[in-house]
Amino acid sequence: MDKDPFKEYIKQSEPNKRDKGYAWHTAIGLQAVDGLKTSKYLIDTAIKNIEGDISIDEAQELLNTYYEENPKADTEDRTEEADKVAVRIAKILSEKAFSFTPNEYISIHKKLFAGIYGHAGKLRDYNITKKEWVLNGATVLYGSASELRATLDYDFAEEKKFSYKNLSMEEIIHHLAIFISRLWQIHVFGEGNTRATAVFFIKYLRTLGFDVTNDIFAQNAWYFRNALVRANYNDLKNGVHETTEYLELFLRNLLLDEKNELHNRMMHISGRFAEVDIERVKVDIESGEVDIRNKLLSFSDTISEKTINHTVEIFSKRGKENCFGRTIVEEITGLKPSGASKLIKLLVDSEVIVPVTGHGKGKYRFQ
Repeated sequence: MDKDPFKEYIKQSEPNKRDKGYAWHTAIGLQAVDGLKTSKYLIDTAIKNIEGDISIDEAQELLNTYYEENPKADTEDRTEEADKVAVRIAKILSEKAFSFTPNEYISIHKKLFAGIYGHAGKLRDYNITKKEWVLNGATVLYGSASELRATLDYDFAEEKKFSYKNLSMEEIIHHLAIFISRLWQIHVFGEGNTRATAVFFIKYLRTLGFDVTNDIFAQNAWYFRNALVRANYNDLKNGVHETTEYLELFLRNLLLDEKNELHNRMMHISGRFAEVDIERVKVDIESGEVDIRNKLLSFSDTISEKTINHTVEIFSKRGKENCFGRTIVEEITGLKPSGASKLIKLLVDSEVIVPVTGHGKGKYRFQ
């Protein structure tokens, strides 16, 4: 069988097969956020559903019967969980019904994990930490168990009040990245939080008019989770700032069909997986600082020392290899959006930085 049997279905011109193919492809791909893999039996069952041979309810029943007749002896084997949650995700994504409420979010978790987790659809009543590879073993600070419902209600109320009217796509995507990263960080559920959040988010995006029927979630579920982690972690003494830049790249691919490269290694806070020669970077930074100062002062002798220092600070964090946008400039310098935009314009005009393509709108790198 083809390694990825769903690729062709999501390219189908027939809407019914395309939508089913997308739902299954995403449902199976999302299991990767918890390191789970589905069985060949599930894939065969999914294809029967996509082809119209069986309904989604029949697919679910077949799966339940299969595991009743073939119970897993190994308690560490979570294939049954992956299969059952995948068919439930496919079912929810195939349904049109949706309401933007905390109860809908909680209900999705219950539908996905009933009979799998004892706490399905329940808010956790204990505090948690999770060691993250992308954070070199550190953890995000998750919501306090005593404040989960109040925090959840507040975030939903704020999003309901928010108006997307007259915003650019860049601003819309930035806001969506902040909303979903904050919702995820509350971590209202003990387990299955990312999968439930992803399903809820996809349904919400549809109410905002986005089609969301490509393979970005299916192919990059682990990247999505790591991007959520990086959006919620600070280690200021070591120069690590929470950032939605990675999440925004993911969303640009998802919503705008852009082709930004999504690499988990680029998000690791140590930087050691980015395949960069550290000693060479140090030399580049030292010579780059001199070059930046000379370029700016030759462009205008009225440029302040503060502006030069901001520029050098950005260069020391990003170098010549990594692109950046206004959000990163704000985070590194502490400038407000208008100030960051003015600095970027100055750096472009003075040819200190140049626009780059293939990484989303409004991205630049140092020359």
